[in-house]
Amino acid sequence: MNGNTMSNLAGSQNTHTDERPYLCNVCDKSFTKKYNLTNHQRIHTGERPYLCNVCDKSFKQNKHLTVHQRIHTGERPHLCNVCDKSFIRKHNLTDHQRIHTGELPYLCNVCNKYFISSSRLSKHKLTHTNVRPYLCDLCDKSFKQNQHLTEHRRIHTGERPYLCNVCNKSFISSSGLSKHLLTHRNLRSYLCDLCDKSFTREYNLKKHQSRHTGNKRYPCDVCEKSYTQKCNFTKHREIRHMGGVLNPQDVCEILFDTIKTGPTSVDVNREDRYHI
Repeated sequence: MNGNTMSNLAGSQNTHTDERPYLCNVCDKSFTKKYNLTNHQRIHTGERPYLCNVCDKSFKQNKHLTVHQRIHTGERPHLCNVCDKSFIRKHNLTDHQRIHTGELPYLCNVCNKYFISSSRLSKHKLTHTNVRPYLCDLCDKSFKQNQHLTEHRRIHTGERPYLCNVCNKSFISSSGLSKHLLTHRNLRSYLCDLCDKSFTREYNLKKHQSRHTGNKRYPCDVCEKSYTQKCNFTKHREIRHMGGVLNPQDVCEILFDTIKTGPTSVDVNREDRYHI
């Protein structure tokens, strides 16, 4: 019996006991198998010995390289038995199948919302914090999700990879394309119950209805002002409380938001008369 066989046998026997004889000399972790210790130690050394022969990426473990190479080959071996979707990674299939079963095993301990995957829960939890770890290297904006940073950077690069097959307009995000496609279908399924207007997007309906109700959902936490639209609230904060510069477009939009029922004559030379 050779050395590798003996090592594998010993590792197999350790899985049936609590014995973890392979100790990391950098931290306090221990392992039942020697190769698990070897893989772990690359966290400390930064060693990434498994190289992709198509691109310049490298990996700490061979199995991670194998999965990565499917991006280049197009192989998607994990098939959903309910619909026709397939996936590169098994855990992506597992998460997807919860769409069919309705299973939502991941609970947010702040707002009690449930999610189909741990990654979606992690992204959601950022909404409860002010952490914005994804920084744009071309301007000073930061984002809570890497996807939002990727889409934002396209504003700088001009990349618009999502193309409408009806009018050839292009968009920086798939969601932007999806919303645009509704304009070709003439689907205006969001109906105002106070007038005869209808909208392709729920957001636009809610924004419209706030004009009927006067509901100002965006109060300023510095002063007593409040706004029906988030964009005007943001402009107010930047201009009034953060030293931003007022421009004519800001005047028109914020004025419309704040004094629809107020006086009809204002002094355009006085910023404070705009209730900004």
